Amino acid sequence: MHRIGIDIGGTQLRIALLDEQYRIVEVYKTLNDRAHGAAENCAPMVEWIRAKQQEGLELAGIGIGSPGPLSLREGKILNPPNLVGWDGFEIVKYFHETTGLPTYLNNDANVAGLSEALLGGGKGCESVVFVGLSTGFGGAFVYQGKLINGAHCNTAEYWNSIVCDDPNGRGSANPGSLNENAGGTGIARVATVRYGRPMEPKELFDRYYAGEQTAVEVFEYCTEILARGLANIYWNFDPDVVVVGGSIDAYHPIYLQTALQKAARYLPAPDSLRIEKAVFGDDAGLIGAALLVG
Repeated sequence: MHRIGIDIGGTQLRIALLDEQYRIVEVYKTLNDRAHGAAENCAPMVEWIRAKQQEGLELAGIGIGSPGPLSLREGKILNPPNLVGWDGFEIVKYFHETTGLPTYLNNDANVAGLSEALLGGGKGCESVVFVGLSTGFGGAFVYQGKLINGAHCNTAEYWNSIVCDDPNGRGSANPGSLNENAGGTGIARVATVRYGRPMEPKELFDRYYAGEQTAVEVFEYCTEILARGLANIYWNFDPDVVVVGGSIDAYHPIYLQTALQKAARYLPAPDSLRIEKAVFGDDAGLIGAALLVG
């Protein structure tokens, strides 16, 4: 029996058909048009699902990964900053009523982590923490094969954990947070402050590789903050493995490598912090969403 996985993004919506081994058989993409509401943007995906049903495919259900904040109990998207016009959208009810299929919802980082924990870099481990290191931080905690969500779907939201004294830093997270000092937006923010002009992570890394002193100082600062974050993850979750994915690690692996070296001094046994690479890339969300169906 096949399953449906949906990945809700700010600019693009993706839906996939997966087989019984959670292998992607087919993917359909459609734009998330800010000029339209959530239901209108989701309508092409509903039609795609109905077409599969008309073909006679047996579908076990639909899993959805969406940016938060969410209400899992109500199956509702609350007010994500990158989903214009989606506030309060009862997405589980919408897909269930329009397709007749059981529908499940979770945070986009959580479903990505679920796929990596069960089938990817954390396969075979009892306790898995997922870290998505790109524009910001995404996170998930999977224990004994199950996502640990917390009362408000905030478990493993360590992007907002406070790791330094930084009264000037305030974006989408707390001042002094991991996100604002070590993620992609954090690197850009710190570099912009140091250089006195806007600077994106790519330029900062290019200057670092060239040995420019200011860029080296920014790099050393941000990797120190990431090291503290990784140490906090270890002490809070004590996982068998931390699986790391995301664009920063993919394009600049030295960033995580340096942070891991620095994190060693915060741990009782540095070798106990086991790091594995994520394996599914952009498809992690689709696979993990389908895994919500069971």
